[in-house]
Amino acid sequence: MYIYDTLTAAVADLDKRGYEYDFELEPEFIECKAIDLRLMPEEFEIDEFYRFEGLNDPDDSAVIYAISSQVGNLKGVIIDAYGAYAENLAPDLLDKLKMHK
Repeated sequence: MYIYDTLTAAVADLDKRGYEYDFELEPEFIECKAIDLRLMPEEFEIDEFYRFEGLNDPDDSAVIYAISSQVGNLKGVIIDAYGAYAENLAPDLLDKLKMHK
């Protein structure tokens, strides 16, 4: 595992290491709008994750997940504010993310 001082540094390094796609959390899946791809929880793996604490403001806290998928043989990232979307996610997607929080 790597150590990053900032979320920006983590994103830049992960991109250099091939995690080139940006995914967003949707209630039942993750989605990469750039390539019009949706992945269900069983279609991707979380390879790494990093937490960032907001020093002055708890609202600045976030987790970045480095994910990979055999679907399309791709790698990308999900950036999630702590718990911001937890109540809107399907149980199987939430469980996959929780085991890495």
